[in-house]
Amino acid sequence: MTTLDVHLALLGFSESSDCFGVALIFSSNPSIFPQIYDLFPQLMKRLPGPQHKVFRYFQMLLGFIKKEVRDHQENMEDEPADLIDHYLAQISKSRGVAGSTYNEANMIELVADLFITGTETTTTVLQWALLYMAVHPEIQVKVQQELDAALGPDQIVGYEDRKKLPYTNAVIHEILRYGNIVSVGIPRRCEKDIMLQGFPIQKGAIILPNLSSVLYDPEHWDTPHQFNPHHFLDEEGNFLTREPFLPFSAGHSVCLREQLARIELFIFFTSLLRAFTFQLPVGVKKVRLDYILLATLQPHPYRVCAVPHWMK
Repeated sequence: MTTLDVHLALLGFSESSDCFGVALIFSSNPSIFPQIYDLFPQLMKRLPGPQHKVFRYFQMLLGFIKKEVRDHQENMEDEPADLIDHYLAQISKSRGVAGSTYNEANMIELVADLFITGTETTTTVLQWALLYMAVHPEIQVKVQQELDAALGPDQIVGYEDRKKLPYTNAVIHEILRYGNIVSVGIPRRCEKDIMLQGFPIQKGAIILPNLSSVLYDPEHWDTPHQFNPHHFLDEEGNFLTREPFLPFSAGHSVCLREQLARIELFIFFTSLLRAFTFQLPVGVKKVRLDYILLATLQPHPYRVCAVPHWMK
């Protein structure tokens, strides 16, 4: 099952083939056009460029979601099975309620937001994960040794298995910390005048949480600018929960899909390393570990060789 399949099932989609091409528009092809469009949206709508292809694909995605909504409406059951079912039920309850924002247009936008953010972010973290494993083969070997010792050859890995895989769990957390794919959290508006550590913040001010300042803080991490899974291990090798670990933000602005992301990353990462060893191609000694600034912080394009683990 792919990342796409997981999101489709939870959102209520029946098939992945129709929208797989749509998901590809959020790949890591660096371009200046998104930044220019943000600055001059009305102008960019009239000028030729790749932004029009994105618009077409987004309309395809919205059309796909509308089709799924129609299917759900025609096959409604007593108990809601997914997000679309629940939202449709809430629309029915809210009919006639003044000021209600529960309507089909908002539902379609919500599903599109969750679909895009869910597939793009998880895929980006996995791209960083495979790159770090190829660059740090000694860490990859330790993960595979722990997986081989803790899980049977025919056992299907589950999220509960993380409790007996402390080193692997620490590596995944370090991928999220060091990869830091969001860097800046979702903007929030201050609801009242407040003082924060001596600094006045006025009502209505837009606040951007700087996640990087926490994830790379030398007061909390021994080697903040190095990939080091021991940040999440105690002296006995047990997994250690760290308060400054905030890749999903915190408080009311925390990522809505944090728990799903944790489950996905654990299952996908462990399944990949049980099946393959990831190596840099012959002759490649160094790769770029700096990021490309897009919707998320993504790695530069790279190549790795996936060698079946049983051949090692």
